[in-house]
Amino acid sequence: MLLIGLTGSIATGKSTVSSLLSSPPHNIPIIDADLLARQVVEPGTPGYAAIVRHFAATTRRVFGETEALRRDRAALNAIVHPAVRRAMFRAVLACYLRGCWAVALDVPLLFEGGLDRFCGVTVVVAVRDPEVQLRRLAARDPHLSREDAENRVRSQGDVREKAARCEARGDGRGVVLWNDGSREELAASVHEALAKLKAQNPPWWSWTLLGVPPLAALVAAYRIWQNGRINRQWHESKRTSKL
Repeated sequence: MLLIGLTGSIATGKSTVSSLLSSPPHNIPIIDADLLARQVVEPGTPGYAAIVRHFAATTRRVFGETEALRRDRAALNAIVHPAVRRAMFRAVLACYLRGCWAVALDVPLLFEGGLDRFCGVTVVVAVRDPEVQLRRLAARDPHLSREDAENRVRSQGDVREKAARCEARGDGRGVVLWNDGSREELAASVHEALAKLKAQNPPWWSWTLLGVPPLAALVAAYRIWQNGRINRQWHESKRTSKL
């Protein structure tokens, strides 16, 4: 089964691509990290209980740069992030057992969280012109000031940097969907990319991996090792370029 890591930045069209992937004719299951992050802390869940135990009946905030706020934020992340990863693993396993040829992880901070290591291919939805992002964000959230919009874009990192990192993975392992145009153009790019990925990862291969779990484990281990090597090369190239 091909694990697709889908990422991008705010107002680049990642949600649109996620919708296109999950709709006919593609029908690829989507595992939404943001949705899981909300689900794992709903009342009645272990995550919710852990948060209540730590923070008790307080209104302490976790956003800010004081030492106390950083500690609280770290404590919250230590509860939520492992719970989200466990939920992701269960969802991926369910897709594997159903014999899906592919499943997409929709993760805004895919590279930053290190989840790209587990993916057979990463897909970055990007725009070449930063002004396109800002215009789309302003149209979607007209109450935002220019400064607020720029801060939101900046908070998720430079999407062109993510695109470059994706392309550095090589053919068949990294796909960049440039979305400076219309939805129709984006849909055509998605269709073209998926056709190529499906040719490289045919459904019969998914059924083979389902029938031979040791082979599936070996393939997964190799991908993790390969992606780790690619990431080390990327970080080394960035370090060298700064010298």
